[in-house]
Amino acid sequence: MPGSRNNAAKKADDRSAINESFHLRIATAVLRAGGIVAHATEGVWGLACDPFDPAAVFRLLGLKGRSVKKGLVVIGADAAEFAEELSVLNEVDEARVRKSWPGANTWLVPNITFPDWISGGRDSVAVRVPAHRQARDLCATFGGPLVSTSANPSGRPPARSELKVRRYFAKRIDFVLHGALGDRNAPSEIRDAISGARLR
Repeated sequence: MPGSRNNAAKKADDRSAINESFHLRIATAVLRAGGIVAHATEGVWGLACDPFDPAAVFRLLGLKGRSVKKGLVVIGADAAEFAEELSVLNEVDEARVRKSWPGANTWLVPNITFPDWISGGRDSVAVRVPAHRQARDLCATFGGPLVSTSANPSGRPPARSELKVRRYFAKRIDFVLHGALGDRNAPSEIRDAISGARLR
């Protein structure tokens, strides 16, 4: 009967939502304890950690073989996470950035909030509000912005599956948040918020 099928589908959706909420809480606990979490994004899998925890950040950099001087992308649940950075832009540039979010658009903005191990010692920082709902939910559940860098050793292709993440990093990461990639085939674009120039 149609009603029975609809009820069964609703129960399945409810169970899925409960499971996702449970896994988000586990991921958050891991992040708050200084751990590294693999998660899906718009186009590739990412590695997340607390941007204000230097031990976590340098451990992540070591896993990737990435120099701290290159800087890292930080994601947030909404634009309010980057209010201080956006506040120093002119009205036109700020509006352009805000209009692009949520989306696969990473912007290089003046750095006000983040430490040198995130900015690479520069006066700018790369920030994004993802189009990927689960990635935003991870930030919201954590209660603040997160590092989110592609899940691959430097020089290797970004992971596009959970299996690839596990092959790259085995047990060296602390938790894999089950999820599905968005519909992009590449990492987010990076643009300079002031000049509008595309950097990636």
